[in-house]
Amino acid sequence: MSSETNVLPLIIEPEQLQEHLDEPSLLIIDVPSNADSYAQGHVPGAVFLDFRQLMRGEGPVPNEVPSEDALSRLFSSLGLTRDAHVVAYDDEGGGWAARLLWTLELIGHSRYSYLNGGIHAWRDAGLPLEPQPNTPTPSDYEAEILNPQVAIDRDEIKARLNDRDFAVWDARSPAEYDGERGNNKHLGHIPGAVNMDWVAAMDRNRTLRIRDYAELVTELEVMGLTPDMEIATHCQSHHRSSFTWLVGRALGFDKIRGYAGSWAEWGNRDDTPIEK
Repeated sequence: MSSETNVLPLIIEPEQLQEHLDEPSLLIIDVPSNADSYAQGHVPGAVFLDFRQLMRGEGPVPNEVPSEDALSRLFSSLGLTRDAHVVAYDDEGGGWAARLLWTLELIGHSRYSYLNGGIHAWRDAGLPLEPQPNTPTPSDYEAEILNPQVAIDRDEIKARLNDRDFAVWDARSPAEYDGERGNNKHLGHIPGAVNMDWVAAMDRNRTLRIRDYAELVTELEVMGLTPDMEIATHCQSHHRSSFTWLVGRALGFDKIRGYAGSWAEWGNRDDTPIEK
């Protein structure tokens, strides 16, 4: 891999990515919430990923992490290799792209970046779009959960609710947090959890890029979330909260972890404590 690609930042701007498009080690992955977005024009060289493949899709908690075998098949089909640098983006401000990057972190593949603002920022910058789909060159990637601490499960959250060095960042809407809205058996939030809606971390005036870092850090500190803490973040399915995980990482919250079960699990059980 070229030394240039090694220095790609976690959060990359469209113009920066444009400068690196010809590098062979780059694997650009478009994870749109609307499949038509890819067909309407994507970053040159980008391959398409159906976001549903990032979740198990079956069982009591279908938003759980897929099996290692399923992840091996997925990343082999995308052409992932050990030396590839993945750049992910989507069409909705970062949720599905971040779920992909969180999954890469989980399997120990740490060479990755997020295209800040996704396809909206790329189009807004007037950069070239490619209409025809790209077919990945399949690889033989064996995925293992090498970095399990990037995830957290309900038992560990329950056990640590009174730990002052631990906090829960609920990335859902205020109405879901308050228990006014939702499709679960139980509504409300994890006791002590703080609520910053994932969209509150996006800058609507800058094509959904991540908001000013200093402002976000200040707001999170006021809510009781500081970079030295261990933080579990969740939403309904660890889609929105994958973005808040990524934002946390960008802000220097190195011990932020994703709860894949999220409210789809917590809110449908009878043995999980809930506040309203």
